[in-house]
Amino acid sequence: MLKEKNKGINDMEVFYSAGSSLSLKVFQKELDGYSLSESEGLGLRGMYNGKMGYSYTEKVDETSIDLLVKNVKENATVIDSDDEEYIFEGSKEYKKVDTFNPKLEEVKEAAKIKFVKQLEEEAFKIDNRIQSVETCVYGDGYGETIMSNTKGLYLHDKSNIAYTYVVVVAKENEDIKTGMAYRTGNDFSKFNPKEIAEEAVKEALSMLGAKSVKSGDYPIIIRNNAAADLLEAFEGIFSAENVQKNLSLLKGKLNEQIGSEKFTLVDDPFMEGGLASRSFDGEGVASKYKKVVDKGVLKTYFHNLKTAKKDGVETTGNASKSSYKSSVGIAPSNFYVEKGEKTLEEIISSMDKGILITELQGLHSGLNSVSGDFSLAALGYEIKDGKISKPVEQITVAGNYFELLKNIEETGSDLKFGLPGEAYIGSPSLKIKKLAIAGE
Repeated sequence: MLKEKNKGINDMEVFYSAGSSLSLKVFQKELDGYSLSESEGLGLRGMYNGKMGYSYTEKVDETSIDLLVKNVKENATVIDSDDEEYIFEGSKEYKKVDTFNPKLEEVKEAAKIKFVKQLEEEAFKIDNRIQSVETCVYGDGYGETIMSNTKGLYLHDKSNIAYTYVVVVAKENEDIKTGMAYRTGNDFSKFNPKEIAEEAVKEALSMLGAKSVKSGDYPIIIRNNAAADLLEAFEGIFSAENVQKNLSLLKGKLNEQIGSEKFTLVDDPFMEGGLASRSFDGEGVASKYKKVVDKGVLKTYFHNLKTAKKDGVETTGNASKSSYKSSVGIAPSNFYVEKGEKTLEEIISSMDKGILITELQGLHSGLNSVSGDFSLAALGYEIKDGKISKPVEQITVAGNYFELLKNIEETGSDLKFGLPGEAYIGSPSLKIKKLAIAGE
C-alpha cells in the first residue's frame, strides 16, 4: 500500500512498535498506585530529493498512509544537513537473541500485588529502627518491534522486562537515613522479597551516625552501582556522532591508551539475560559484540550507518531508535566494564586508608561530559586498616573522568547493572588511585 502511494519517495522504511507496561506501588499495606498502559505506533522514513524525511502516527491503519507520506516529504524538504542517510538492505545473517520470557506473561496480577506487599512487610520486620517504607514498587512491560523496508528487509523483535525497587527510612534518635535496593530481569521467580528488603534495610542502618571527613586527596573505591551511574553519565563520549561534532575528547584517540590496563569496556548485544540484548539495531544492521576499550586502549566508537560512512568505516550496529516517534540516533546495547577477579571485600582489605563511595548525587548537573570534569555530592564509608571504619556523608568528590580511567588500580568481580531505565549499563567496583574529597 505504501509503495503505491510513495509519489516520488525513492526508498521507504516502516518501523512498527507496540507494548504495554504495568506499575504497582504499595504504601502502608495498601495498593497506593496502579498504572496499566498500552501503546502502538508506526514510524515512516524515506528518501525524498536526496534527503531523509521522518513521520509517525499512533493511528495504525490505511487512513494514515497519505498523511505519513506527505509529512515525510515536508520533513525531508526542510532538512538542511549534508550528512548522508540511507535505507539499509539488511545484513547477511542475524544471531538469534531471546529476550522474551513467556513465563513472565503467565504471572497473575494478584501474584504481583502479593509480591510488592510482601516486600514492604519484610522491610518492616527486619529491624524496629525502620520508621517507614518510602517507596515500594513493582513493574513490568512488554515490547514488540517490526522493521520492513522497500529493499526487502523484514525483522521482528519481542522482549519483556520486570523490575522492583524499595526505599526504606531508618531512624535512631534524631538521625534519619535511607537505603535502597532494586532488581531487574524477566524472570519473576528470581525476585525474592526478603532478600531485596534485607539489602535496603542493611544500607539504611549502616549509614546511621554518618559524618563528614577532613578534606584531602584519598584513595577511592567506587562501588559497582555508583561506578555504573558514572559510566552512564559519560556514555556519550564514546558516540561517533559526538566525536564528529567535537563534543568528545576521545576524538583522534583510536588505538591509543586512554585508561588503565585494568579497564576494559564491553558492548555485548548477545549477553544472556541482558536487558538491552538484541539481534539488530535501529537501522536493521546485525548487532556485534565489541570491546570499545580493551585493557585501556580505545578500539572503536559507536557508529550508525551515517557516522560510519562519514568516517569511512563499517557501522558497529549501534543505531538506536527508541520508539516509532524517534529519528535514528546512537546508543550501546549491554554496555559494561569487564569484571576483575577480586571481591569488593578483598579490594577493601588492600586499602590502608581511603573512602568507599556508595552513592553519587547530582550526576547530570555536577559534571561536564565534554571536559570530563565532575564535582558530585557523595555518600559512603571511611576505610581504615583494610576495614570499613564508619559511614560518611556531606562530602563532595571531584576529579576528571578521563584521568579517573587512567588511575583505575583494580576492578572488582561484582559486576552490577543500573536502575530501571539505566539497566543496560553496568560496572564492578573500581579502585581509584586518588580523588579529591571536600568535607570538613
